[in-house]
Amino acid sequence: MTRPTIEVADILRAQGEAFFDRHRSQIRFQQMKVMRAIVRCRTAALGGHRDKCSQCDFRALSFNSCRNRHCPKCQAQARARWIANREQELLSTRYFHVVFTLPRELHTLVLQNQARLYSLLFRAVAETLLDVAQNAEHLGAEIGFFSILHTWGQNLLFHPHIHCVIPGGGFSPDRTHWIHSRYPFFLPVKVLGKVFRGKFAAGLKRAFRQDHLFFAGQIEHLAEPKRFAAFLRTLFRHDWVVYAKPAFGGPEQVLRYLGRYTHRVAISNHRLLSFDGNQVTFRWRDYARGNKSRTMTVSADEFTRRFLLHIVPKGFVRIRHFGFMANSQRSVSIALCRQLLRMAPPVRSEEAVSTNSVWLCPLCQAPMTVIARLTSAEMIWSFTTKCISDTS
Repeated sequence: MTRPTIEVADILRAQGEAFFDRHRSQIRFQQMKVMRAIVRCRTAALGGHRDKCSQCDFRALSFNSCRNRHCPKCQAQARARWIANREQELLSTRYFHVVFTLPRELHTLVLQNQARLYSLLFRAVAETLLDVAQNAEHLGAEIGFFSILHTWGQNLLFHPHIHCVIPGGGFSPDRTHWIHSRYPFFLPVKVLGKVFRGKFAAGLKRAFRQDHLFFAGQIEHLAEPKRFAAFLRTLFRHDWVVYAKPAFGGPEQVLRYLGRYTHRVAISNHRLLSFDGNQVTFRWRDYARGNKSRTMTVSADEFTRRFLLHIVPKGFVRIRHFGFMANSQRSVSIALCRQLLRMAPPVRSEEAVSTNSVWLCPLCQAPMTVIARLTSAEMIWSFTTKCISDTS
């Protein structure tokens, strides 16, 4: 893939300070920290290193990355390592993709209570899937899955939802055999939607009673118990959306599929089309109208506002595992799954994992090795010297 001509960092570098001055009272420290990291990423400000090819003696100067999980340039290696680790946990069965979405009426409340309500969203989704799957009427099995929080739509507006990737079955209650799903979409989505709505609403009610919710601005009135109770009742006036795709294949397809959803940020640099200093144009897909590719132009101020909506709280875990994939029991449970599915013992490919974590020589594709670490000042001097020698 060719290098993009416009980057999120370019927009933040040009308009970030002005945006901060205009909206200082509304910007969280974490958002400011992410902005600063993205602007400094792969520049002399973070220092760098000298690299040398292990075979052909090719040498290069490289800037350090910020490694911030919201940075569009810093996710490839993290994604590759995560997928390589998941490779050992894949099962020889069909996999399903199920998406749980919060309705628009909750968006402002969620934005004002992100850490608590994102956690509630994870919990409501997990309990919904586990409870419905355990019901003998639907599956009657103990399942496992992992979930990924996304907070954006293609147009960068706030759209909190959770992607779940689920093996198509689970343990029997006595753990003696594997029960395969009999539905084309794993579990009935209408049932999932109703249970999900009830669990999330119950969690909201519990958080309100414990005085754990914050209300300001246009939803300040919800701090009154009667108004909050009335607001909860409105959530039951329509169905909540649970979207499920048919099974998308076995382990090989899963690995390719995961790359689309793990370690993603709100918008990639490759979707940016132009930036004239004041207006940003980017490409997006209109899923509501036949998945058509469209372009959108917004002011740099609006683009920055939308981008910052998707900065999750510090330390918040965006990928979580549940059921027999939960961290506390994963190794034992996966071993039992492989036994029940009559799978061969896994063979770990250390070469695949290590290859993903190194830079390859552009001339001979051999691994590059670091021969010197450089501070910011040293990097500026080395880069300036290289530029002068290249032009002389």
